[in-house]
Amino acid sequence: MRIGIVVGEASGDILGAGLMAALQRRYPTARFEGIGGERMIAAGFHSFFEQERLAVMGLVEPLKRLPELLRIRKQIVRHFTDNPPDVFIGIDSPDFNLTIEEKLRAAGIFTVHYVSPSVWAWRQKRIVKIARAVDLMLTLLPFEADFYRQHKVPVCFVGHPLADDIPLQSDQAAARRELQLDSAGTVVALMPGSRGGEVKMIGPLLWEAARRLQGRAANVHFLVPAASAARRRQIEEQLQQLPPLPLTVVDGQSHQVMTAADVVAMASGTTTLEAMLLKRPMVVVYRFAWLSYAILSRLVKTRFFSLPNLLAGKPLVPELLQDEATPERIADELLVFLQQPHRSEFIREEFTRLHQSIRCDASERAAEAIAQGLEQRGLEQRTQEQTSREQTSREQGGA
Repeated sequence: MRIGIVVGEASGDILGAGLMAALQRRYPTARFEGIGGERMIAAGFHSFFEQERLAVMGLVEPLKRLPELLRIRKQIVRHFTDNPPDVFIGIDSPDFNLTIEEKLRAAGIFTVHYVSPSVWAWRQKRIVKIARAVDLMLTLLPFEADFYRQHKVPVCFVGHPLADDIPLQSDQAAARRELQLDSAGTVVALMPGSRGGEVKMIGPLLWEAARRLQGRAANVHFLVPAASAARRRQIEEQLQQLPPLPLTVVDGQSHQVMTAADVVAMASGTTTLEAMLLKRPMVVVYRFAWLSYAILSRLVKTRFFSLPNLLAGKPLVPELLQDEATPERIADELLVFLQQPHRSEFIREEFTRLHQSIRCDASERAAEAIAQGLEQRGLEQRTQEQTSREQTSREQGGA
């Protein structure tokens, strides 16, 4: 069994590693290759390129890297066309992966896309290309699967692996002990994102919000998880431009940081889902480069942009986008959670309900859906071969 996979984000690496483990239980001798991250490589994945080369954000920014991205994609298509895998799985990164999947499917290769693009929110005409590109769409969220069924695209809702990994109740006291924090103090997590462009846009807003909040909340300490050594350097350079804050930068450990926190201010993205699963009240902020925002603001069809609100179908947590994302607004929204315990408790109850709705053993369900697709494909091929043999036999008999 040869399985091709391409991931373009750190979150995709997590999903890919979980899916690999589930597939290996079904196909112990399977070989995996394509583009993967550190977790997948540690599990035996053969990556042709560094996954970081695909990690670009926005609409305009990827244009600067377009020649390199096109070259990588062309090489991936050529490799898998010349050496067809039993299945090709594109994990997230739809602008990169869907074209690969379309070309490989046209070449007769079974294609799966894991993690739906936000086609239900914007650029809905992409559903036409998706229908051409994929034999099976695997979605993490239930409302996504409903959209694909409406458009008659084969789909399976598998749940979210993070919902499986994170317990329904988290231990804040243990996380604080692990991070050597005062068990009685107020802890605010500040999370500007994992990519350099995000930290550049969002970091200064969070640091200034922290400075404003410092004088309004007693005994407060700020925690900042740095996604990598490069992000830590970037964060520390930004903080050097401000007066000292009661703030600690932590290498990685975003899970522990959020668990230890009373409230989180964070960039929009997959991490908002993790904060929801940890039952942490949050303020979600995001800023794009001006041209990207000018384009996106005309295309988006959904009321919300944070995953907790999208899942709930209502505004559970504050969303501050573009010009609304100011240090003053961020500090004000954080203070509301700190000063109104009943609101935080309501949020935790809602988050528990949402957690249970997407806790489905996702990696196993995804692997099972892929295995069923492979079995059905094999059955169809055997049927076609049998029909062909019977036709040949009839023709020979008639002769």
